[in-house]
Amino acid sequence: MNWLKYVVGAVALYSLSLAAHAESIKLWRLNCGSIELSDMSPFSDTFDYAVKPRHVADSCYLISHNNTWMLWDTGLPLSDLGKDQSGTGIRPRLERPLVEQLAKLNVTPDMISMVALSHYHFDHAGQLSSFPKARLLIGASDMAVIRSQKPDENLDRSQFTHWLSGNAKVTEVEGDFDIFGDGKVIMLKTPGHTPGHHSLLVRLRDRNIILSGDLWHFSASVPINGVPTFNTNRADTLASQDRLNRIIHNLNAELIIGHEAADIEKLPKFPQAAE
Repeated sequence: MNWLKYVVGAVALYSLSLAAHAESIKLWRLNCGSIELSDMSPFSDTFDYAVKPRHVADSCYLISHNNTWMLWDTGLPLSDLGKDQSGTGIRPRLERPLVEQLAKLNVTPDMISMVALSHYHFDHAGQLSSFPKARLLIGASDMAVIRSQKPDENLDRSQFTHWLSGNAKVTEVEGDFDIFGDGKVIMLKTPGHTPGHHSLLVRLRDRNIILSGDLWHFSASVPINGVPTFNTNRADTLASQDRLNRIIHNLNAELIIGHEAADIEKLPKFPQAAE
């Protein structure tokens, strides 16, 4: 019967190995800039915010899934590096390029297999062109806007040139999309801010994380169902907010809002990762 014990032991070890492999997922918060706003009022179409200044973060995220690397959003463009934030209006500033931050983890641009974008706005797709070998994952309706050549002041179409030309692969996401096929990292369809806007569910070992993109810009927007004046569809925004709130409740997930400076503390300080 020794052979049976050997087989049982081998199967047990193999199962443990598979379980450990399946849980090999890490999440880093990256500093993709900051934005000084002189007027918060456009961020509510029901006059919830007064005309006053506010500092907002610009976050993007690195995910390692069984040693496959992907980015969620790419932040502000390199043209905003060291930019002066004095004055009025919307004043972005980038402190460090994404590529430099990745180098601290010994991750090169060529190692990034995928860049998934919550939406096409310049402060979320600003350094996309730094990763020309990556597959682009983006909502199909957002890609349609990018292809349409219609003017949009929040879209820097030049960041997408490499993918529009057919030199790199694009996955145009219609609904929800299970990126790795195991339920660990899922793009969630949450239109309204843009037509193809998505949020991201990341299921770590002991916690579930929701990266909401721009479904909300501030924590204060969540309880009031805040809708910015510049969203593309109000009804879609409210429906997406309701859906994401239900997912957060049902999965006991933590909401992390990319532009909310206070939410930076919800994840370990770079270069540490959440696992």
